[in-house]
Amino acid sequence: MHPIQTITVTGADAFEFLQAQLTNDLRRLESETEILAAWCSPKGRVIWFGTVFTAEKGYGLSAPADTAEAIVKRMTMFRFRSKVEFAIIDDGQTIDPAFLIERGYPYIGSSQVEQFTPHMLNLDRLDAISMDKGCYPGQEIVARTHYKGATKRRALRFASDAPVCAGDKVSLDGRDVGEILNASDHHLLAVVPVDLADAGLAVGDIKLSHEPLTQLETDAK
Repeated sequence: MHPIQTITVTGADAFEFLQAQLTNDLRRLESETEILAAWCSPKGRVIWFGTVFTAEKGYGLSAPADTAEAIVKRMTMFRFRSKVEFAIIDDGQTIDPAFLIERGYPYIGSSQVEQFTPHMLNLDRLDAISMDKGCYPGQEIVARTHYKGATKRRALRFASDAPVCAGDKVSLDGRDVGEILNASDHHLLAVVPVDLADAGLAVGDIKLSHEPLTQLETDAK
């Protein structure tokens, strides 16, 4: 099980601060309990991905426990004069990695930070990106990718003949073509070229079998 912590963002400027940093539109929380969103670097690489929800005097962000402290430290650098406060709540929450993999939800732990773009992680298909909310870090790169349809690599689901680990290289005929994003037992998400999904990929001598994420891969090719 993956341990999860909650980052609270409170203060008079909490909405304006997060609206200017995250990929999704916080105005959706006026009618929705929670939304998915990401926080990107200026180069359009995902630092954090998770749920955002309203909390007392502000908002809560779910985050992998091994990244929460670094996220708060980094967000604080962007606070400037905004009236915003951050705190981390650890109430022992965990999330099932098989649940995440089955639904195609990426788990961005410390080793995955700034390794992938939102489109590589299917965040456009997970409804975690608003294309008309305004600027946020990496927004120009995300928009360019979206409107040019230039996403050739995505997180796809596979089954493996033996357990593999996040960060393992995925190869085709001995040539590295991708990387394991998340793994649990014999199931995994890997960021690979979409057109190679059924080409006989492997991790070393371990064969991978493509298992489509029906809701996400309908128009991925």
